[in-house]
Amino acid sequence: MFKSWKLGRIAGIDVFLHPTFLLILLLPAAATRLPLLLALFGCVLLHEFGHALAARRFGIDTADITLYPIGGVARLTRMPRAPGAELLIALAGPAVNLAIAAGLYLTLGLFTSIGAGRFVVELLAMNLVLAAFNMIPAFPMDGGRVLRALLGGWIGRARATTFAASVGRALAVGFGIYSLLTLSFFQVALAVFIYMAAGAEEAGVLAEEARRRGGGERDLDWSAPPGYRWITSGRGVWRLAPITVSTQATPGADHRWR
Repeated sequence: MFKSWKLGRIAGIDVFLHPTFLLILLLPAAATRLPLLLALFGCVLLHEFGHALAARRFGIDTADITLYPIGGVARLTRMPRAPGAELLIALAGPAVNLAIAAGLYLTLGLFTSIGAGRFVVELLAMNLVLAAFNMIPAFPMDGGRVLRALLGGWIGRARATTFAASVGRALAVGFGIYSLLTLSFFQVALAVFIYMAAGAEEAGVLAEEARRRGGGERDLDWSAPPGYRWITSGRGVWRLAPITVSTQATPGADHRWR
């Protein structure tokens, strides 16, 4: 509906600002705490780059990163199917926030000496909250992907997604009811967004898994990193296996990849 504004290109990734980001200017604290809010969203941007650069290590590109008033989104060109890869990519974002918090803590004395101690303490606390909030096991937070990655190798990606999405919806309903009772309407809107995002994630993954089951194993080759291929362990569970080359020659036959 709204076209995002391009802020620039960093590490080969386009960074955009969604027009709704300006809604933060309507917050009561915006007039007096604008520098802190901008610093916070700088940390959100670094959080998203954590995901993007971790994904790059697994051969997955990032189309772009967009900042919204409720956070940021790193749009990967594809999602990793290997549980280990998804786990590391999901954890990379919160790990960046923890690293920022640690860096601020170690330099707190320096900032205090120049009168910026309170600013740094608040930014440190916000990074800890960001890391904790993103680890909630609900889509679209990183914790939902962590939960799916931990369960995926055991019960399969589709069933793991359904379980994680169900947890996310249950938490969103509880959070929404609590927010409604406390008249926190912004949090109610956030709960609705989380509920809808969990459902959208589940629907997308189930549709993808249905296409893969219909297309056969060869359709999985595109998502395998170099040197690996997908093999099935049964019950909808897939895992990466290294591609090896036979070193034993068979009379009348060529060497083949297997």
